[in-house]
Amino acid sequence: MQTKIKYTILIAVMLALFVTPFIIAPSAEYGGADGAAEEAISGQGYEPWFTPIWEPPSGEIESLLFALQAAIGALIIGYFVGYERGKRVKK
Repeated sequence: MQTKIKYTILIAVMLALFVTPFIIAPSAEYGGADGAAEEAISGQGYEPWFTPIWEPPSGEIESLLFALQAAIGALIIGYFVGYERGKRVKK
């Protein structure tokens, strides 16, 4: 019963952390770090050191590859966390 209360509190706190910025500033632009970095260096005459070997044909493919990379990383981390938890439970 105690774990159910802990999870409820955890979910409520997480929800509050994610929703609060949208309530405080609903019309704000929430951009990523990549866009901000590009804007910061674009006006300074920056030239890239090299060109990419392969560029995805569209933004959707690029997003798909990024999501696939994130999923593979999450699977690897989840496997090792589960493995360690299983070793502790076995003892």
